[in-house]
Amino acid sequence: MAAHVERTRRFRATVLNLPNQLTTLRLILAAILFGLIAWEFYLWALVVFVVAASTDWLDGYYARKFGQVTTLGRILDPFADKVIICGTFVFLLAAPEMMATPYGLRAWMVVVIVGRELLVTALRSFLEERGSDFSAKRSGKWKMLLQCVAGGASLYYLSYPVPRLNAPAWALWSTIGTIWAAVLLTVYSGVVYVYAAARLLRTR
Repeated sequence: MAAHVERTRRFRATVLNLPNQLTTLRLILAAILFGLIAWEFYLWALVVFVVAASTDWLDGYYARKFGQVTTLGRILDPFADKVIICGTFVFLLAAPEMMATPYGLRAWMVVVIVGRELLVTALRSFLEERGSDFSAKRSGKWKMLLQCVAGGASLYYLSYPVPRLNAPAWALWSTIGTIWAAVLLTVYSGVVYVYAAARLLRTR
């Protein structure tokens, strides 16, 4: 009986703790978000996107403050981040009004965003298997923040009926500006991680 109780306690501490529950919630919200974008409920999609992005900060803060960082959390948290960011931009790309927006989101931009995530994930897996510390860099955190801002701005812009005609100019230029800034920072962040990986490989 005591062994069963101990196993249950460990399971809750390592799997069912609050940070991991928040990360799981973010994955559920991502599925809801994608459905809302596909059905063109952009304003509701924006609300869900903001809530989902907020849980990313909250689960990390709670895990560090209360010492609930787990192996599962270290795997699940970045996975959830990639799903919601990459998935949002893929679904935004399918929105006809986004493609019709001058200098707006384009397929090559989404390829850059997704490709950078795949590259960094592969580098982290390769290096950490060999005992190297390949922790998140500051540029990666800023990249994530700017991508969230770009995704939110895009959803707000699309919430207007025929946004090219009805959206205010500030919403249009905020969308264009944050998308391009996010793509440029994504590229810069990728270069930073590649350089860091090269340095680790040279010192081994």
